[in-house]
Amino acid sequence: MGRAARRSGLTAAQRAPRPVVIVAGPTASGKSALALDLACTLGGAVINADSMQIYRELRIMTARPTAEEEALVPHRLYGVLPAAEACSVARWRDMALGEIDAAHASGRIPILAGGTGLYLRALTQGLAPVPDVPAAVREATRRRFAEIGNRAFHAELAARDPDMGARLKPGDSQRLMRAAEVLAATGRSLAVWQRVPAAEGAASGISFFTIALLPPRAPLRERIAVRFSAMLEAGALEEVRALAALHLPPDRPAMKAHGVPELMRHLAGEISIEEAARRAILVTGQYAKRQFTWLRHQMAKDYVLDEQYRGSMSPVIANKIRHFLLTLNR
Repeated sequence: MGRAARRSGLTAAQRAPRPVVIVAGPTASGKSALALDLACTLGGAVINADSMQIYRELRIMTARPTAEEEALVPHRLYGVLPAAEACSVARWRDMALGEIDAAHASGRIPILAGGTGLYLRALTQGLAPVPDVPAAVREATRRRFAEIGNRAFHAELAARDPDMGARLKPGDSQRLMRAAEVLAATGRSLAVWQRVPAAEGAASGISFFTIALLPPRAPLRERIAVRFSAMLEAGALEEVRALAALHLPPDRPAMKAHGVPELMRHLAGEISIEEAARRAILVTGQYAKRQFTWLRHQMAKDYVLDEQYRGSMSPVIANKIRHFLLTLNR
């Protein structure tokens, strides 16, 4: 044993990095099923890394694990916030780190399941050091957005910040306002701040094993369509009706969950249920494509599954994780 180890009084096991498994992939790729199977096999706790599954009002529309599935192993950060709130990346990161610590303390392996790239990057790489935005600037930004609407606001931002204007779409209201308020408060584009090395790096003392589900896109689109039909049969329309009854501001993240705006338009009598379903399936497929691209090019991966997950694949993946766990204690 070296001098530092003798001075610290720590055993080799105590000095080993703590393991965290990440199961990432586009929507409808089988992430939740794989995470559940691994948690059952390895003694894990499943922690949500999906920005919409965190809202309690949208179990069906966000394809959250069922109550029966949640009863099999601990599931954390699912449905823990009301739709009236907006969960920032920093807030999710703090909650996720707390749940990771709790899982380790209970002798379970933390298994994060989700496809929200901003969440996963914040956890594994840290947060960009963007200064706090004064409340007055934030309020003025939101007033301006309400006055002129998303398209004109996007045009204004693009004129002053071409980089973020090119990145963001007019319908991405939350990120548009975030980019505008950072520019107004700091005089620098959010894109510039995001290129600055993170002030808070990846969680110290943690070693990640990342599994990426990247199935072929055509079958994935078919699965998205089948799943949306199943959501409607399970009561998605009633769930969206209850959300609409809350009369939340349209910029709340939960109001923009895939399929929610389309079903709300149907409930308002603007489009048929068939047209709402067609549009919801289309936007969900477009989102899956963006997730696929991000995971392919922006995230370090230890194991890639290039087909739709099936339960029979779990033993092979579990063995890969067991090997990873053994290497941590050598």
